[in-house]
Amino acid sequence: MPRFSLRGYLRTTFGWDDPTHHRLCGMDEVGRGSFAGPLVAAAVVLPPRFRHPLLRDSKLLSARQRETAEAAIRRSAVSIAVEEISADDINGRGLGWANTEIFRRLASAVDADGYCCDGRLRIGGERTVHCLVDGDALVPAVAAASIVAKVHRDAIMTAFHRDAPVYCWDRNKGYGAPEHRAAIRAHGTHRQHRHVFIRNLLQLGLFDDEGLDFEDGAGPVAALAG
Repeated sequence: MPRFSLRGYLRTTFGWDDPTHHRLCGMDEVGRGSFAGPLVAAAVVLPPRFRHPLLRDSKLLSARQRETAEAAIRRSAVSIAVEEISADDINGRGLGWANTEIFRRLASAVDADGYCCDGRLRIGGERTVHCLVDGDALVPAVAAASIVAKVHRDAIMTAFHRDAPVYCWDRNKGYGAPEHRAAIRAHGTHRQHRHVFIRNLLQLGLFDDEGLDFEDGAGPVAALAG
């Protein structure tokens, strides 16, 4: 497989011969495979030639590293926007809707010359959004968005933990860790839970699947998350 070239990708996708003359908006979401809490996505436009040693996929960083990188991104970014879609809206309208709607909102909120998000989605709307598999590892602006979104959502889940400490959201951030699943079995669900997703897992006998412990549905039941 040929080595990925960011400059080549930007030329092929957007027609930019010199990307330093254009504003690329990178977007990424966090929380897709979570049992609880909102879906959060961020959009970031970085200045030309922005570099930082911690600018990579947020899942590869420790919490402290993410906070350090997020602070640097906020100091330097041309534009930043963050959107949330609540668990209640996800329960009512579905995660598939939420996953595309959140990027449509971000594209409308940020003025840029081109838009790129991580993944395989097809996103409608007034502005064309190009999706790239592993974009958070290949495109600096998308990596920056993944970091901003992750820090933002982690803070939300830590705050929710104070209202419902039995679920240990300060540690698992709403994902399907064993302690979280055990708490659901012992205490039932909370208003911040994604009840439809949890009910489907129970009905299919997948609630105790070890793959649920992975962030954003990286395990064998990923498809159920939308």
